[in-house]
Amino acid sequence: MGRALVLNASYQPLCVVSARRAVVLVLKSKAVIEQPSDEGTFSSEKMTLPVPSVVRLLYFVKVPYRARASLSRRAVFVRDQFECQYCGSVAENVDHIHPRSKGGTHTWDNVVASCRPCNARKENMLLAETNMKLRRPPHIPKDSLFLIAAAGKIYPSWEPYLSIPSGPDQPGDPRLAFTG
Repeated sequence: MGRALVLNASYQPLCVVSARRAVVLVLKSKAVIEQPSDEGTFSSEKMTLPVPSVVRLLYFVKVPYRARASLSRRAVFVRDQFECQYCGSVAENVDHIHPRSKGGTHTWDNVVASCRPCNARKENMLLAETNMKLRRPPHIPKDSLFLIAAAGKIYPSWEPYLSIPSGPDQPGDPRLAFTG
């Protein structure tokens, strides 16, 4: 069975759980199914429920304040939409704009996703020493990015709740194969 996105009562994404766990939340009247999956149904002697893809809690859960987002390889790829920030092709590496060997930091504003050819061409140089330009300046992402990064594959039915651009849905897409 699949997985389900759990939303707070305010429609804020909270976590990803197994479809079975989502059904338990619905059966215990703690959540309602917002978006059914196309994976079939759960059946018992007296009831049948669709496999949920998105469930919403019926009560508000206070989420602790997250002072700073965790920086990880997967999160950088998700933030940069799996595209090289120099040429736009599929990203395979993470590049420090200001190289660490030259005093650069490992922070959100200094790390971008890049393809192998661009990463090799830039090498250990400052951006100003090359003829390369960034397509988008790096930034600290929204909290929902970390839910995405932790979840791995994002189902199309989750996208309206996560405020992200349409993701890949083809099994051969390299963005789906990335495991971090």
